[in-house]
Amino acid sequence: MFVVFEGIDGSGKTTVSNRVAERLRADGLRVEHVREGGRFASAVTQGIREFCRDTRNLALGPRAEFLLYAARDVQLLEEALEPALSRADVVVADRFLYSAEVLARFGRGLPESNVRPVLEAAADGVEPDLVFLIDVDPSVARGRRKITKILTGDTRPPSRKGLTGSGMQVRLRNGYRELAARDPQRWIVVDNNDQDLAVVINHILAIVRTARAQGVAAAVAHAHLTGLRSPTAPASAATPKDALAAFLEWVDHRAVREPQLAAYVLAGLSGHDIDDRRIALAQSAPHVIARGLRGLSDAVSWDLRRRLCDTAPQGVALSLEEEAAEATEAWRLRAVLADLVPIEVALSLEGLDDDEAWAMRAQLYPQAPDAVMASLALLDVPRAWAMRERWLAERNLDTDIVWPAAYELSRVVARSITGLDGDRAWSLRKAARAAAPVAAIVSLKGLHSDRAWRWRERYLARAPKPVFATLAGFDDMRAWTMRQALVARCREALDGIIGMDHPIAWEIREASLDAWPSTVVKSLGVLVSGTRGDDMLRRALAAHPENISLLKHSAAIATGGHLTPHVMAA
Repeated sequence: MFVVFEGIDGSGKTTVSNRVAERLRADGLRVEHVREGGRFASAVTQGIREFCRDTRNLALGPRAEFLLYAARDVQLLEEALEPALSRADVVVADRFLYSAEVLARFGRGLPESNVRPVLEAAADGVEPDLVFLIDVDPSVARGRRKITKILTGDTRPPSRKGLTGSGMQVRLRNGYRELAARDPQRWIVVDNNDQDLAVVINHILAIVRTARAQGVAAAVAHAHLTGLRSPTAPASAATPKDALAAFLEWVDHRAVREPQLAAYVLAGLSGHDIDDRRIALAQSAPHVIARGLRGLSDAVSWDLRRRLCDTAPQGVALSLEEEAAEATEAWRLRAVLADLVPIEVALSLEGLDDDEAWAMRAQLYPQAPDAVMASLALLDVPRAWAMRERWLAERNLDTDIVWPAAYELSRVVARSITGLDGDRAWSLRKAARAAAPVAAIVSLKGLHSDRAWRWRERYLARAPKPVFATLAGFDDMRAWTMRQALVARCREALDGIIGMDHPIAWEIREASLDAWPSTVVKSLGVLVSGTRGDDMLRRALAAHPENISLLKHSAAIATGGHLTPHVMAA
C-alpha cells in the first residue's frame, strides 16, 4: 500500500507521517518512509529540493522550477519509491507529485494544460492508494513554523517560495483542497487546526488499517462519514470589544493544548486582560513569550523580561528594540545579559548612536563581531564606517569582486548598511547580493534613490515580500503602483501603508478586504477611529469571524494598541 501525506508548510504532515509510520511498524508491518524525518531517501532528490529553496536562485522561473520539482519526484520514485513498493507492506511519502502540481498551478499560476502531461509522464503509472491532506489554516501554520524557529534557534535563510509572501500558502491550501475535492475516492482531508496530535494519528491509523483489511473504498467511505471536525467557531464579533473577548476565548482554549501557539498570538500586545495571559503562559512557553515582548515598553513587559532573563535570555535581549531600545531598564538588562548572550545583546543595539551604545559595541566586539557589525544598520557616521572597515579587513573581504557563497558573512554586511545610500554602501550591497540577495534587497529600507528603485523593479516579481518591506510609509507613485500591481497575491503590500490616509491606500484596502481582512485592519492604524475605518473594521469582522489574525488586530484596537502600540513605562 502506498500512502501519501500532503499539506502546506507548517501543517504538521511531516510529524504526522513519521508517527503513523512508527505506529504501523509497531503493528508488525514492514513500513518504508521515503522522507522520514523530513529528509528524502534520495540524496539527488534532496539536492534538487535544496537548489529550489535557495534564495540565491532568484532568477529561477516558474516553468523551470516546476520541471525541477517534477525531476525531484521522478528521481525519488525510481531510486527509492518503486523499490520500496516491491518489498514493503506500506510505503509512506511526505509529499508526492501533487506538491509540484499545486505549487506550479495554484502557487505560480502555470496553466493546467502545461502541468498535467508532465506529471502524468513523471508518475509513469504510479499512484498512491491513499492521500491524506493535513489541512490547517495558513495563519496557524505560519505561527507553528515561527515557534519552531524560536525554539530551535533556526537561522537558515528563507526559501524562495517564502519570498512571494504569505499569500502563497493561502493559494497552496486552496489548491490542495481542490485536488482533494476532485478525487474523493483517494483523498481524505484531515483537520489539524485544533486537534490533539494523538487523535489525528489514531484517526489516520484507523483508516489505513481498515484499508488493508477491507479495501481502500470501504476505508475512504467510512473516513468521509467520521472525519475530524474543528471545534465550534468563536462567537461573531461586531466591535473591537467583542473581538477582544473572542480572541481571549481562543487563547484560553488553545493554551490548554498548544500553549506555545497561544503565547505566539499574544506577541506585541499588552493590556489588563492580555497581561494576565502573558504572565500565565510565561511558565509554559517562556521563549515564545520573551520574543513576543519585542518593542513593548509597558510595566508588565519589563517585569516579564526580568522574570525571563534566566530561562529565555536570547528572547529577552532581542526584545530590546524599537520603543524599548533606549529605556533605562533596557540598558540594565543588556549589562546583565552581555556575557550570557552577547550576540543577541549586540543585535539589540541596531541603529543606536549614543555613547552608551558605542561603549557596549566595543565591549561585545571580541565575542560577537558579526552581531556588532549587523547592529550598524542605519548608521552613516564615521565611527560606524571605521568599524565596518575593520570587520571587512579582518575577513579579507574585497568588495571589488563577487564574494563566494558565504551566506552568513554577506547577510551581516547587507544588514549593516541597511538604509544607507552612499557609494561605499552600494559597493558592499552589490558584493553581498550574490550570496545573500534577500538581505541585500531588505537593506534598501527607506531609500528613495533611483538605483534603489531600479533594484526594487528588478526583484519585485521574484521577491515581492522583501521588496515591500523596504517601502514602509512611502507616499510615492512608484510605491503605489507596485502595491496595486501585487496586493491581490501578496498581502505584504499592505504592510507599508499603516495609518496612511491616501486615496490609493483606501482603494487598495477596499479591494483587499475579503482576501486579507486582518492585514487591511492592521493597515488602518489610527484611521480605525474614523467613520470610514470603523465601517471597514466592522465589515471585516462580520465576514471573517473565525480569522484569528483579524481578531488579534481588532483586540489591539480594543486595548488602544493602534494609538500607542508600545505603552512606555514610567
